[in-house]
Amino acid sequence: MTKSELVTKLFGKLPTLKEEDITLSVALLLESVRVTLEKGRRVEIRGFGSFALNYRPPRNGRNPKSGEAVVVPSKYVPHFKPGKELKDRVNSSLEAAG
Repeated sequence: MTKSELVTKLFGKLPTLKEEDITLSVALLLESVRVTLEKGRRVEIRGFGSFALNYRPPRNGRNPKSGEAVVVPSKYVPHFKPGKELKDRVNSSLEAAG
């Protein structure tokens, strides 16, 4: 689902709100998650999951084209961990469909 699809779906469920307000709300939520992660902090949405940063230490890699050894620097990567409620709902709906 894309951001615009999410806005459209929310607009269908909340017709009393303006579409611009829903678009702004979704954008503010995502920006808040981005800013919090940029600060190195964790974001937890109860019943849905949590966003955190995982540290990847520096390592030696290879350029696949030339085979030359390259040093891959350390970095932090965003990581999403689904909550128990989300996992249970996904699994039960997929089991019912399949």
